[in-house]
Amino acid sequence: MSGGGGREGGGGGTPRASAPSPVTVLHVDTERGWRGGERQALWLADALQRGGHKSIVAARAGEPLAMRARERALAVVACSPFAEFDPFAVARLRRVIRVHRVQVVHAHTGHAVGLAALAAAGTEARVVVTRRVDFTLRSNPGTRWKYRRAHAIIAISRAVAEALVASGIARGRIEIIPSGVDLTRTFSPASRETLRELGVPDGAPLVVQVSQLVGHKDPVTFVRAVAAARQRLPALRALLVGEGPLRPQVEAAIAEHGVGEALRLTGYRGDADSLLAAADVATLSSQEEGLGTVLLDAMSMGKPTAATAAGGIPEIVVDGASGILVPVHDGERLGEAIARLLTDRALAVRLSAGARARAAEFSVERTAERTLAVYRRVLDA
Repeated sequence: MSGGGGREGGGGGTPRASAPSPVTVLHVDTERGWRGGERQALWLADALQRGGHKSIVAARAGEPLAMRARERALAVVACSPFAEFDPFAVARLRRVIRVHRVQVVHAHTGHAVGLAALAAAGTEARVVVTRRVDFTLRSNPGTRWKYRRAHAIIAISRAVAEALVASGIARGRIEIIPSGVDLTRTFSPASRETLRELGVPDGAPLVVQVSQLVGHKDPVTFVRAVAAARQRLPALRALLVGEGPLRPQVEAAIAEHGVGEALRLTGYRGDADSLLAAADVATLSSQEEGLGTVLLDAMSMGKPTAATAAGGIPEIVVDGASGILVPVHDGERLGEAIARLLTDRALAVRLSAGARARAAEFSVERTAERTLAVYRRVLDA
């Protein structure tokens, strides 16, 4: 989408409507590391820029978001606050707003909301917030103040929207826009050598979960699921790709269930997509989940999926059509689903096709178009 337009001159012809003007957006995400939220912020900023708008990314210097934004020729502003209401970071962002005539400041994480609200105060910029987790907001004056400053709040799923409503946010202020997946990407499965290094023999059935080792992802349930699936498929191998504070508990669960030979904790991996592409089955064992975009990745690859029905996951995985859903915390049922997908070839093929078709409904371009509509609405208000 590009700006310009205007009326054709001379001859008394019929005026032509002007094309919508480009929008300048400051995307704020000061998280460390590289997770689903940072990838979504990058993809949105890039899609908007490719559509003729201007995206500026405020991120911590040296972190993956800043580096990957530069690789895509996006403007990057170093922003490394020592706290959410860091006055120096706020002043820096306010200068960016004024110098570049930023129209929308888009906060992509909870900690970015305060920075965005303060930086936009006293300017004409509108504040838009994306909420990606289905936790209720903290109940304190600071949280209430910063969310009141938002001109629009985007929830990535109905589950997230309901958590916001339960936190006191008026339903009418919330727009539900699911996260997107880049359907143009191609994937090369991890090589046999890489898989062997991770303890996966040639030809072994492989289940892969990409998730942090944190409470709401419930990685211990994944361990129990692997143990249950191995009762039917002793040759099964599993990779849990990610890192986090629950690693000791996960290691203890692996020892308790006797699956040390079958399940490898890989830690953070830059080749997570390749490992997922090598999987026969993809899983997600969350007990709380905003949407579960890693499942969208797997589905876009045509991977049969088995997941818990947590948060927004049922909004992307249609049970029996594009994957199998089981109750939260139920490692036994999740293991049964994994085993079914590995032993019932007809089922796996049908759900693989359903997964691809379902993922196609969640393109990055569609997310960007709907987000742009929110920007224009708050700018016209």
